[in-house]
Amino acid sequence: MSNESTVFERLFNSTTTVHADTRRQYAVACALELIKAHAASDTAGKRLESDMDNLSKFADQIEAALKVKS
Repeated sequence: MSNESTVFERLFNSTTTVHADTRRQYAVACALELIKAHAASDTAGKRLESDMDNLSKFADQIEAALKVKS
């Protein structure tokens, strides 16, 4: 497990309250990692711009998926 994975896991699985700005920063960082992996698999080089245009949306989806449902 990479160091980044460990940080994300601790942050999002933590029982302690994490400031919203910090959560957002990690969600954006996670989205950027996914975009990087997606771009690396793109042989035509056409996905990066589209993915970057959707960065905020991807981060929103990551945050929403990690919210604890009560």
